[in-house]
Amino acid sequence: MATNLLDVLRGFYAAEAAYLTEGADFAGMARYLAEDVVLYQAAGLPYGGEWRGHEGIRRFIETMHEAWDALYFDEQRFVSDEHAVVAYSRVRFRARNTGRMLETSLLQWISFRDGLVTEFRPYYHDTLAVVAALDGSAA
Repeated sequence: MATNLLDVLRGFYAAEAAYLTEGADFAGMARYLAEDVVLYQAAGLPYGGEWRGHEGIRRFIETMHEAWDALYFDEQRFVSDEHAVVAYSRVRFRARNTGRMLETSLLQWISFRDGLVTEFRPYYHDTLAVVAALDGSAA
């Protein structure tokens, strides 16, 4: 029986929200991730680079939580096949240090193997606006 990738992704997102807002155990998120999962963030972001394995994803989530104190998904759309999901999101972030709100959109390419996430590749509409919201500069 094939795994419904959208159900896996929604389960991951719910576990991520519980981890960030309720202090839930990371194991709730890890159950959706392959051991060799990789998250690629744009190099120009303060949290840019490659985040590898469960420990890398946990550190990334903590780094995001240090940067942003609020995250709202205003719209999400998904397209999938048997190996990947493309997620379009319109989001609002509030920067923890500056209090600035950022409204933007991003796409994520999310790959799967055996019903587990193996790769996240987010593409931000405007990485300069992300940096400006975080450091208080003009975009």
